[in-house]
Amino acid sequence: MTNGDDEAVKQQVQQYWDGRAASYDGDSHHAIHGEEQRDAWLSILREWIGDGDPPRRILDVGCGTGVISLLLAEIGHDVTGVDLSTDMLERARAKARERDRSVEFRNGDAESISDPENAYDLVTARHLVWTLPNPSAALREWQRVVRPGGQIVLIEGHWDFDEAFDGYREIHDELPLYDGRPPGELVDVLEKHGLERVEYEPLMESVLWGEEPNYEQYVVAGDVPE
Repeated sequence: MTNGDDEAVKQQVQQYWDGRAASYDGDSHHAIHGEEQRDAWLSILREWIGDGDPPRRILDVGCGTGVISLLLAEIGHDVTGVDLSTDMLERARAKARERDRSVEFRNGDAESISDPENAYDLVTARHLVWTLPNPSAALREWQRVVRPGGQIVLIEGHWDFDEAFDGYREIHDELPLYDGRPPGELVDVLEKHGLERVEYEPLMESVLWGEEPNYEQYVVAGDVPE
């Protein structure tokens, strides 16, 4: 695929998520609905990322409406959220103001991060790799902006639906990790891209998603080499 093709795919991805912005947080799979669900996610984030003492510099890539960004800020981290969708970012900024959370949200490309090398302690993303035309470029970029010894922590899944999502029917063949991947396969992908000590944990508790998940969900993390 040429760079021009990549950009055309990204434009369609951006348009799709701009169109989803108004309804995105209404889905319990996406946003937080109630204290029990919030506490469950905070527990996962504390386990895999830490409790913010000391705070870590975190880049949340493909942050959407800021769900994970705001939870990480709540437990004390210094968070920046990046997303292609300007409409999603507007929602994220509004939520940050409403909750009095200091999170920088900016428009950006997950495959081409504007920050310098070693700018962060950790990069995180939730349900993002499936929608990237060049996930290898993204993984290289994420490692570039994370200091040696830092981490990449991904919340991912694997589904294999019969039909492509609306808005993705024309482009899903251009997305190498479309449909997500089983955790073992994504572990292999991360290791092949140089991450060390890669491990994963299933995230199948219904409280995390508001209902019993209908496809495989998990968190996977690895260390950037020192």
